[in-house]
Amino acid sequence: MDDIFKGYGMVSGDILHVSPKETVELCLKGAVLVDVREDYMNRFKMFDVDELIFCPESMLMDKYKELPTDKPMIFADAAGVKSKKAILFMKNLGINNMANMTGGIVEWERDGCPLIIDMSERLTGSCMCMLRPRDKKKN
Repeated sequence: MDDIFKGYGMVSGDILHVSPKETVELCLKGAVLVDVREDYMNRFKMFDVDELIFCPESMLMDKYKELPTDKPMIFADAAGVKSKKAILFMKNLGINNMANMTGGIVEWERDGCPLIIDMSERLTGSCMCMLRPRDKKKN
C-alpha cells in the first residue's frame, strides 16, 4: 500500500477503509477519488475534490484500464457498498494502491465535506436503494 495511506483508516478483509474526512485530506495530498455511482446518481450531488473520476461500477470491467493506477485511488459511491465491490475487482487485477471510502456520499455530506449540488438533477425515492431521477415537468 502506498505511503500516502499510512496512518489513515482501518483495514478489514484486506481492504483499507477511510472516512470521508480522511478522504478529503488524502485528496489534498494527491489521491484520486473514483466515483463508481451510476451516471444518474452522480449528477445531483457530486464530490468536490480536485481529482475526481466518474467510472460507474457497471462499467468498471470495461474502463478499469483508464484509471490512473500510478496514483493512489479512493473508491466511493452512494453508501460504501459498490465501492467495496470495485476495490475487490481491482485487487483481483493486482492493483493495491487504493482505499474504500466508508459511507459513500451519504456520510460525505453528513460530515460536511465539500459538495457540488445541482438541484435540477435531484433524485426521488424512499430509500437509498430506490433512488431514481425525478420526473421532469415539461414547460
